[in-house]
This record gives sequence, C-alpha cells and structure tokens, in this order.
Amino acid sequence: MKPLLLLGAAVAAYWWWRHRGPGHQTGGAGASAAAQARQLRTPLVRLATALGITTRAETEARKWQQGAEGERLVAALLQDLVREGWVVLPDRRIPGRRTNIDLLAISPRGCVYVLDPKSLSPGLRLTVQDGRLYRGRPGAQQQDITDWLGGLKRGAQAVEALLGVRPHAIAVVDGPMRSGERLRLSGLRLVPAADICAVLRLIDRQQQPTNSAAWIADKAARALPPYLGE
Repeated sequence: MKPLLLLGAAVAAYWWWRHRGPGHQTGGAGASAAAQARQLRTPLVRLATALGITTRAETEARKWQQGAEGERLVAALLQDLVREGWVVLPDRRIPGRRTNIDLLAISPRGCVYVLDPKSLSPGLRLTVQDGRLYRGRPGAQQQDITDWLGGLKRGAQAVEALLGVRPHAIAVVDGPMRSGERLRLSGLRLVPAADICAVLRLIDRQQQPTNSAAWIADKAARALPPYLGE
C-alpha cells in the first residue's frame, strides 16, 4: 500500500508542476510572490510535503505565498479608491533591477504612492526605537527588522527616478498593527491594512496637485511594466 501512496503523491506533484507551476502565472496583485512560491515547490519538494517531511524550500515557499496573499488583500481594499478615480497598478517590474513594486497608487490629484504590503503574526508588536524598527512579543526580546523596509525604500527611489515625482512610501501591515496606530521611520510610513484607504485620502488632501493624473498614470504604466510570470 505504501508504494502506491508514494506513486500517487509523485504523480500529483508532477501534475501540479506541469499545470500550475512556473510559467502559468497570469499577473495581478501578488503575481511575483506567488511565482516565487511555485518555483520553490518543485515536484520533489511537494512530494516531501505530501509525506509530511518539512523542507527549507517549503518553509520559504509559505513565506512567499503569505506575501502574495497580503498583496491581494491590500489590492482588494484599494478598490474603494479605484471607484473614486484612483489608479492602482499591481506588481510592477523595475527595469534592470531585481526589486519590484508591489502596488503603485496614483490619486486623481496626480500624487503617487508606493505601497508595500507586509503580513505578520498578530502577536508580534512593531515598535520604532532610535531610528530602528523592531518586532516581538511584549516583554520579550525584540528583533531588529529595519532591513525589512529596504525594498520599499529602494522601490520609492526607483519610482522617483523613473517618473520624476517623489512618491509617498507606505508599508501596509496586516497583523500586528491596530486600527489607528501609525509608525514613521526615515521618511517611510507604516499603517495597518484596515486603515490604508483612510490614510491615503488624508495624505492626499494635504498635498498640492502636481501633474495630470492621467499623464502620470500612463507614464507609470509604460515605465513600470506589469509582472506577467516567467
């Protein structure tokens, strides 16, 4: 019986690799993160998982999958702004770089926002101390995760260079941040996912209109092509 179970698991893993693996991504929010998860889940990795064997590749794949789900969550929340005339461009490539933009939002006033969704355990509190970002459970040792925001900072710099407009860079946190909580670090904002639309509206009202929204959205769509899978 056991050889038959192994054969069945191997066949299932191979079918998934052929029909759902790399090369079958169609784009949209979370596309690149989901593709990373699929690339890590080779037939051998999926076979090991089916047999209850924990692998480093599967652990990493789950992190990428969690990231993809976080991006899709935030993209869904932003649909309220889309109905108000905002433009939201999900999962954009930065030509010549490995960094991508998870979500780019452009308001009707022509202001640009680089959004980086982050999913964390609700029990891990985020704090800013002495210019560093930490996470951990209350009363326990805190972990320095300042580098966690490196991709957001580099993405905002790339958008500014490509579009000639300084964007607002925001980490959209799903999990540990309570509604109404706000953090700032080196020009970057951290806000709870549930508040993202309200935060964007508030920031946008405080800005002077810059360029034609249609013009900047068209330029962004051309300068930052969508991720379509590999």
